[in-house]
Amino acid sequence: MNASSLRLDHLVVAARTLEEGVQYVSDALGVAPSGGGAHPLMRTHNRLLGLWGGAYLEVIAIDPAANSGTGSGANVRARLFALDDPAVQARLEQGPYLSHWVARVDPPKRLARWREQYPQRIPAPVPMTRGDFCWQLTVPENGAFPSWQGAGDGILPSLIQWDTAHHPSQVLADTGIALTSLTGFHREAQAAREQLQWLGAAHLIAVEEALSPALVAQFETPSGPRTLGAPAR
Repeated sequence: MNASSLRLDHLVVAARTLEEGVQYVSDALGVAPSGGGAHPLMRTHNRLLGLWGGAYLEVIAIDPAANSGTGSGANVRARLFALDDPAVQARLEQGPYLSHWVARVDPPKRLARWREQYPQRIPAPVPMTRGDFCWQLTVPENGAFPSWQGAGDGILPSLIQWDTAHHPSQVLADTGIALTSLTGFHREAQAAREQLQWLGAAHLIAVEEALSPALVAQFETPSGPRTLGAPAR
């Protein structure tokens, strides 16, 4: 690990509704996510679950109370984490799943400047807010997952830089849950590994060859080892 290495910020569970996502996590880990709020720009909302070590798990879904942006003259962008992708929406009809993860860029590295230097490798950071939290998150213009040379599908992380002194993990209850491993499966595993190494995030996830993309997270909980996600076939 070097000075430019990134940290795990949070895991992302996508769901058709927050209620379905909360139940999925509660059934798997024994604790229900809570708190969270709305992201006005992205027309999404979330619930959060604290993890050991300053990370957290996010359940995210399309916010039905948000302006759809379909009216005349509407100027909206695609939702983050591929939530507008028909393939993702079809998968969510089958139930929530561990869809993505986010790596934290800490000072003195500046996310916006880093992206200016490497626009082909890093999507533009988008300023976002939720309550009194504000941050920059890399989101491709079409809302798709980050990708590099054919690798993507949620395996490569979005990048986040917090613009507030406090972090969501600091206000979440202590659950006694710790992430012990994160594994990604992808047909372009080598390209994924190369991009992760370049980002300084290769120490955060193992990537294995598979025909179908998938993420699997292993946890230690007060009730013993638990898993989110299923290995790719």
